[in-house]
Amino acid sequence: MYKILEAEHLNDSIFRMVVEAPMVARACEPGQFVIVRTDEEGERIPLTICDYDREKGTITIVVQVIGAGTTMMGRLGTGEFLQDMVGPLGQPSELVTSPLEEVKAKKIVFVAGGLGTAPVYPQVKWLHENGIDADVIIGAKTKDILIMEDEMKAVAGNLYITTDDGSYGRSGMVTKCLEDLVKEEGKSYDLCICIGPMIMMKFVCKLTETLNIPTVVSMNPVMVDGTGMCGACRLSVDGEVKFACVDGPEFDGHKVNFDEAMRRTQTYREQETAARNAL
Repeated sequence: MYKILEAEHLNDSIFRMVVEAPMVARACEPGQFVIVRTDEEGERIPLTICDYDREKGTITIVVQVIGAGTTMMGRLGTGEFLQDMVGPLGQPSELVTSPLEEVKAKKIVFVAGGLGTAPVYPQVKWLHENGIDADVIIGAKTKDILIMEDEMKAVAGNLYITTDDGSYGRSGMVTKCLEDLVKEEGKSYDLCICIGPMIMMKFVCKLTETLNIPTVVSMNPVMVDGTGMCGACRLSVDGEVKFACVDGPEFDGHKVNFDEAMRRTQTYREQETAARNAL
């Protein structure tokens, strides 16, 4: 059992939890994830680690209510418990595993869409702690669903907010903001790290190909066991089969078959709808 030390709703559909998990906190790195079960009958939910505190033995997860499992998790409060947590899983961000001097030499831009802000944060924080400033673009449909703005301001070199409806920050999608930064404002980047909805990552990668910016994406398709045994999270990268849970979750975005990956995310749509309606 894993105790929930803090629980708060960031908006109507997204909540944040700080969970007591000392073994995970001791070993995790930015880019990795955990798989959580709310109770003995609950589904296994893959969640990227948003933050961690090795001294306190805690990790932070940020979750969007979509199906039955996340709905049940969102009903838990401070002092209650999660049944299971497995992790850290997956490979750390390439920023963490690359030689620090090589990372310092790069001009890096992060593009976060919606909930993707949560897994972007630990990577930007890690860079900040190592004396590296990165630009960050956060996109949301409206101001009301924007998350973690203050946290990101504290660690980003430059933070650009954009909303689809123009209700806050710049107007338009993240692709427009990135294109404007490069073509209109003279920015240049050696690496883009993009995390968010698959359709957003697909179109960011189409743009960065034209801008000649190498791009890394974090794939979160359907995961079941999280150890590469079930094959549910397989995807095609440069024509080869990869497993997001063990080979990723980060991949070269210019080599990912996004259309195939998006089709796979619909695999359990009927079952998810039935489970949610049964609550």
